[in-house]
Amino acid sequence: MRPAKELNPDASAEARFGYELRQLRLEAGLTQGQLGHKIGFSANQVGSVERAVRTPTEVLAKRCEERLGLEPGRLVDFLPVGKRESIFKTLAPWLDIEATARELWTWAPTIVPGLLQTQDYTRAIVEGKPGVTQAQVEEAVKSRMARKGIFDGDNPPTLWAVLDESILYRPIGSESITRNQLAYLVEAAHSPCITIQILPLSARVTAGLLGGFVIAHTTGGPRAAFVDSPVSGKVWDRAAEIEVLGLRYHMCRAEALPQSLSVKRIEERLEQEWT
Repeated sequence: MRPAKELNPDASAEARFGYELRQLRLEAGLTQGQLGHKIGFSANQVGSVERAVRTPTEVLAKRCEERLGLEPGRLVDFLPVGKRESIFKTLAPWLDIEATARELWTWAPTIVPGLLQTQDYTRAIVEGKPGVTQAQVEEAVKSRMARKGIFDGDNPPTLWAVLDESILYRPIGSESITRNQLAYLVEAAHSPCITIQILPLSARVTAGLLGGFVIAHTTGGPRAAFVDSPVSGKVWDRAAEIEVLGLRYHMCRAEALPQSLSVKRIEERLEQEWT
């Protein structure tokens, strides 16, 4: 088991909350898994909050107070100000599903999926949202980066990501931001729990052109999917709906390049002259 990450509680509001939660858990003589069982969260979720890589929620804080017999406000008062709501409100129900998944299948037709984005790439995307404030932008960036904490645990999920080749040619923010994002994809592909495949334009596959989505597979549990849209995303959990998305995913992946050739395609794009 990895040693606990040393936190500076003064580094941020998330770090302070994580520090306090860890101290209270240890005082109660509980492991992350045992506390997670008591409050209805996974050990990975508890660990991510304690390491300050996942923004804590009011639900988690209140359940900890109730299950550990703490006075009201003992943890809630440490919640980061302004973190109780996000411009990605519709994503909130999905985060718990994503954090407990054993496998994640994602299809991305226009932009790099959230779990594989760099900070600058995310920021450039969120800044394009009409009416968004700079504070909301930074909150969104921090929240999206925190989602990557699911890969930091001892038993991370496997991510199977299929990306349309057009993403390699779509400038987001600036040339340097886009280049750094593509370079990050090459780096991420070396992770044992991440597989990246490029669907070449020559494949002429139309099954996924209507939009991107993520399908979560959980051990011994139902599957669910998150489908994004310009208005609001939605979590789908009915078997018939998941089956339709799964079929579209497989049609895209069947024509995608294997990871070795996909990485080569990304590297070739990085070597090209950009205009």
